[in-house]
Amino acid sequence: MKVTVDSRVPTDVAADLLAVPIGTAKRGKPRLSPRFAVIDRATRGAISAALGSGDFSGKSGESLLLYPSGGRSRAKRVLLIGLGDEAKIDADALRRIAGRAIGEGTQRRANRVSIAVPSSPADALPSRVQALVEGGVLSGYHFDGYRSKEDGAPRKPGALSLHLERGGDLRGTRAAARRGETLAECQNEARRLSDTPANDLPPAELARQARAMAREVGLRARVLDVPALVREKMGGILAVGGGSANPPRLIVLEHRLPQKKTGAKGKKTARASGPGPFCMVGKGITFDSGGISIKPSAGMDEMKHDMSGAAAVFGAMRACALLDLPHPVVGVIGAAENMPSATAYRPGDVVRAMSGKTIEVLNTDAEGRVVLADALHYARTHYEPSAMVDLATLTGACMVALGRWATGAFTNHENLAERLRAAGDRAAERIWPMPLLDGHKEEIRSQIADIKNTGGRQAGASTAAAFLSHFVGKTPWVHLDIAGTGWTSAPHAYQRKGATGVGVRTLLELLSEWDATTLDD
Repeated sequence: MKVTVDSRVPTDVAADLLAVPIGTAKRGKPRLSPRFAVIDRATRGAISAALGSGDFSGKSGESLLLYPSGGRSRAKRVLLIGLGDEAKIDADALRRIAGRAIGEGTQRRANRVSIAVPSSPADALPSRVQALVEGGVLSGYHFDGYRSKEDGAPRKPGALSLHLERGGDLRGTRAAARRGETLAECQNEARRLSDTPANDLPPAELARQARAMAREVGLRARVLDVPALVREKMGGILAVGGGSANPPRLIVLEHRLPQKKTGAKGKKTARASGPGPFCMVGKGITFDSGGISIKPSAGMDEMKHDMSGAAAVFGAMRACALLDLPHPVVGVIGAAENMPSATAYRPGDVVRAMSGKTIEVLNTDAEGRVVLADALHYARTHYEPSAMVDLATLTGACMVALGRWATGAFTNHENLAERLRAAGDRAAERIWPMPLLDGHKEEIRSQIADIKNTGGRQAGASTAAAFLSHFVGKTPWVHLDIAGTGWTSAPHAYQRKGATGVGVRTLLELLSEWDATTLDD
């Protein structure tokens, strides 16, 4: 979708659909601003007639499609969208407005969609434009590559134009629009990966796509295959992936990481002094059958989404490169397929992770944490990061606790967790703090090994986080359990049924103002 920003009068521009957001003033009545009165005159009073008749009240979530006849408007259709109380408009309300416009344009097979940007203070305009672009591009996502052309697949609008008041800061708003477009496209890439059927996205293919993406945007990529995983003694990933014909991989993506210098004896020297890179770690179970502890068949098709954490890391790292963030960032993805077979790991097995810790396996369906054990330890020891965040569709317990409305956050560093929560609020990806108590850590101690991979039904999300805490050392760390938010069956204005790509924009919100030196302030 081509995105443009200009200050022309919206009705002077040819469009298949023009969206006009209208809010309510005092007493809840719709208010046609002086700026939009120009649009009304160009449609020969069609908008004011709709307001006067009571057919449209301007309430949030309301819409009305008009077909202006005569007049000077070059728009074939005018879509009135309710803003609600204009004093309470936030970024997500604007995302939803753009989503409604693109959704209506898709339904009407409109190729050119325009949005008249509501009046706003000059300092708020760039962020509002960014939100509108994000909503429009996110709404334009359709996972339809497997449908035949004869099957009536929807035709997405090819162009979205935003129209500002005259005198607005075009340079600043165009930069904000480019940022919003990049973030939304990278989130759509994460959605695409998560939506892709598991037969077309085994670990090796995920690694291949990561390499291709890295070449495209300028990241450095490294992929550890099975022999490399064996050399690194990554017993966790190897155990989980051992039951599949599709072998596991560890995928590493680096942004702005300085190359280590080679010493006199040919050995790599330690990294330069100062804060280490920010590391994001993703769970990449490309399909989760549960292994020997096999899942019920109902809903197992959704287990292609068990790599949503990896998809978020993929999308966020792509955005880091495209936006050229000024600080080093590393993404680590542990990719495996959890299948039952004669070579699968079993309940009762003891696995030795890369860190040397031994893990008693009580349930092979608690596999994501076993993979993350190696991925987190690899990130911590190879990169000495200033902070780490992992994203994982880890537990049904977190889904029961928070549903689809929030991601659960567990941490050893309250400041980092609060920054991440605030970033999630700005991205409209709510993060909710969850407890990680000494009792949770005690619950996953094993009688025959160092730890066990499940603490039972009680506080399952917290005991899973307690398991992960064994592999992060003293590094500031937040674990995001996205089991309830990684995909959805409840679509809204800019989110269709399926993968959400949750975490991409939140991570970039955090990193856009990242300063590791202030982490303990």
